[in-house]
Amino acid sequence: MIVIVDYDLGNLRSILHKFKYLRLNAIISSRAVDILSADRLILPGVGAYSAGMNHLRRSDLIEPLEIAVLERKIPILGICLGMQLFSSHGDEGDEAGFGWIKGNVKRFDKQRMGDNLRIPHVGWNTITVSNPCFLTSTVTEDARFYFSHSYYFDCENTEDVAAYSSYGYCFPAIICHNNIMGTQFHPEKSHKYGLNIIKTFAKFQHVNT
Repeated sequence: MIVIVDYDLGNLRSILHKFKYLRLNAIISSRAVDILSADRLILPGVGAYSAGMNHLRRSDLIEPLEIAVLERKIPILGICLGMQLFSSHGDEGDEAGFGWIKGNVKRFDKQRMGDNLRIPHVGWNTITVSNPCFLTSTVTEDARFYFSHSYYFDCENTEDVAAYSSYGYCFPAIICHNNIMGTQFHPEKSHKYGLNIIKTFAKFQHVNT
């Protein structure tokens, strides 16, 4: 069972629709018992970093997610804000995140960008695979994905960055660290390329070492 974590933020129904379209067994849930018994987890998210962590705390979901991901090694895919919450810290609201992947979430720096680029970064963009992982195995050179964000995950270790995109300067588009994966783009809005990402994640098997 794939569990899409419900903490009142994110395009839950849109994501569930894609899984149903692919005939993959998925549910939306905020129950700890479902999270702890899941085969896969999806952590979506739209909005501010601080709001995301606060919603997770109010929903009593931080501890179940920690157990599921760190102890039981259940594969998890974070989408947009969901991926950013895997970080150590977020500048938006000065909040601490899960800290599963070292790095901070930063706002795009206008001084590093061209005058013709606006914040947020909204629209279609390509990505470049830097450290191939299971999640990037179906990414082709012509693949384009839909982004909508003002902040990006500045990973401390480049080995955790599987693919980059560029908006004035490079930023991580896909992260992979053992059973923890994430996309800055929205696969549920990225047509066939996004569907490939979802299908690939659904097949991922983590090997405990």
